[in-house]
Amino acid sequence: MPFIALHPEAGRVDATQPDLGAGLEWSRVYKASPRVALTCPECTWGVHAKHSPKRVRFFCHDGGRPPECSLANESWEHHMLKLEMAGAIRAAGWFAELEVAAADGSWRADVMATSPDSEQRMAWEAQLSPATVEDIAARTGRYAAEGVSVCWVSPHKRPPVWLGAVPSVRVRAPEGVDESWVVDDGLGSFVSSGWFFQEAELAQFVRWVLRGQLRPWRSLPPHREVTRIVGEETRWFVRDLWWASRQSAEAQSAYERERKQRAEDARRREARRQELETASRERRKAWLASPAGQKAQRRRDEAKAQRDAQKLEQKVSASRLRARREEEESRHREVLRERRVLEEFVREQELDAQRQAALRELELRAHATGERWWALLSRPQVEELFRTVVDAAWRRERVRVRIPEGGGVAANFAYGVPVHAFNRLYGIVRPCPELLPLSPQLIYQQVFARDAEEARALEAGGLRAGRITHFGLAGHEPFLSSRTQ
Repeated sequence: MPFIALHPEAGRVDATQPDLGAGLEWSRVYKASPRVALTCPECTWGVHAKHSPKRVRFFCHDGGRPPECSLANESWEHHMLKLEMAGAIRAAGWFAELEVAAADGSWRADVMATSPDSEQRMAWEAQLSPATVEDIAARTGRYAAEGVSVCWVSPHKRPPVWLGAVPSVRVRAPEGVDESWVVDDGLGSFVSSGWFFQEAELAQFVRWVLRGQLRPWRSLPPHREVTRIVGEETRWFVRDLWWASRQSAEAQSAYERERKQRAEDARRREARRQELETASRERRKAWLASPAGQKAQRRRDEAKAQRDAQKLEQKVSASRLRARREEEESRHREVLRERRVLEEFVREQELDAQRQAALRELELRAHATGERWWALLSRPQVEELFRTVVDAAWRRERVRVRIPEGGGVAANFAYGVPVHAFNRLYGIVRPCPELLPLSPQLIYQQVFARDAEEARALEAGGLRAGRITHFGLAGHEPFLSSRTQ
């Protein structure tokens, strides 16, 4: 599913650009009649314009394509990363072109960024397939030979072997609709005495690089090993190359100069200390060899022997006293321990009984509240609400929603009715606003309400407006299908 294709008249067209990069509207190639003879620039096979379910525009090969076409064999994640990089480059004010190849075919950039004055070019490579350090370094060299800088980008959770050996980063894909791609490895800063990992949104990182605020800097040998907390574990990594600011590089150089100077000062102090100790030992050796020194040494030996005998006697007496005291303390601790165990057992039994009673009372009140909530609607109104949910899901998203037999309210969803599609939870129909505090997981679900009044009550109960859909059914009003944003 490439983003580029060859138009018989306009030439190269790019689905990521509003005018396809050739002054054409999308409708000129998408479902146009008669069909435009678009071809793949890689294998020259016929392609046609398509939309993904999320309205991403791309070109799809016609049936029977050559199996070796690299553009067709790239994964969806690969294409999405290229699309994100192209958007970030354009947002930074540079031109972005996909699948740009060298004149001699020695390289082909996933996304080529060109400065507004056309004086600078930088390749952005989404590298998902395994590669050795030697291979990536050689490909980097081929770019450099033509004056093209490059940044290699990996979306894998495990850092590739070449990360830190060439200008490169690792990115983390967004997990939610409102999240962005994030650079979480390869971007660093030198603080105090070492390098530290930094994170930034991919769009921000691209802007910093293209504006020259970041560039690749080498780690000096003492600072190549860095730590990072992964989960609950501290791990060591080796990074020879970082994307960092000039201030970080200068801070590393300044720290290294200071470190070497401190090491030299410490060496000199140690040499002087050893020199003084040697002179002192020689003077003491000479004095001990004299008659006065020998006499003084005998007196010291006798005094030491007397002190040792006194210490031994004191040690034996203290040992006996300590043994008696420890035995008494042990008996006392055992009595206290047994008493605490009994008191704790009794207290735990009382607390457990109180908790069980409180839980039963809470469940009964919640059940009664849920029944009162659904009793506000007649049976025809309930059936009308379920039909509306089913119809809306099919009309908007072309999914078939299953309504559980007999209503099927769920206590863990504030006595709303969970509905499913494709063996997954699709949403919760009409949860009770009073019971929302007992079901915090509802903030992650799509919620359906009968009318605007119910929607306001759910929002007041703590649900986000963007998660609530109401159908305007109260009083049999015309179908509104309004989604609060």
